[in-house]
Amino acid sequence: MIEFRNVSKTYPNGTKGLNNINLTIEKGEMVVIVGLSGAGKSTLLRSINRLHDITSGDIVVGGKSVTSARSSELRRIRRDIGMIFQSFNLVKRSTVLRNVLSGRVGYHSTLRTILGLFPKEDIELALTALERVNIREKAYSRADELSGGQQQRVSIARALAQEATIILADEPVASLDPLTTRQVMDDLQRINREMQITTIVNLHFIDLAREYATRIIGLRAGEVVFDGTPEEATDEAFAEIYGRAIKHDELLGVGS
Repeated sequence: MIEFRNVSKTYPNGTKGLNNINLTIEKGEMVVIVGLSGAGKSTLLRSINRLHDITSGDIVVGGKSVTSARSSELRRIRRDIGMIFQSFNLVKRSTVLRNVLSGRVGYHSTLRTILGLFPKEDIELALTALERVNIREKAYSRADELSGGQQQRVSIARALAQEATIILADEPVASLDPLTTRQVMDDLQRINREMQITTIVNLHFIDLAREYATRIIGLRAGEVVFDGTPEEATDEAFAEIYGRAIKHDELLGVGS
């Protein structure tokens, strides 16, 4: 489904973001990426849909090279990839439904989407997506009237309305309290299991990674230092990923 082939990323200041990454992520996996801040988690995640360009190597999604794709082909590839951000990335003054419908922009002309001329089928798709994350009753509320957890559910619904086959979630629970964190992670896990949507999540917290992942990938200084099941992700393995003993708050997933 997703292949990293000798992928490296060097930033203009010389910082190495990724160093010769080779990975294959299969359809339907729930992958959690862990590591210290600056380890390359966001760089790796955002290179899948080419929000970050890589320096060398190739990334292949569904048999198509993202790295060499031209604008029209890249647009088609990105239609299959939903993105969930730590900051939700919603238009706060717009309604929840309109935010979810923005997941359909890749299927219509620019003018049509600017004017908000979405067909009835798209609206039904968006409402169904909101129902999947238990927030359909907020469809006509403004996004800025919602709690942080509700806003993150809207962003998940947007990815569902997009009919994404891959969901990338970049620190989706970093700004949420522990209870809301688990509600959002439950939604992502349920969608992954029920719809077989390949889901890749960046997380800081070890117990969350163990609880929700089918596979954990550990990054350190832009390199893969662990790739295995939650059962294989021992405290010793995490100490290798983090380069030190694990703190209590990192283990339990409380705080930020």
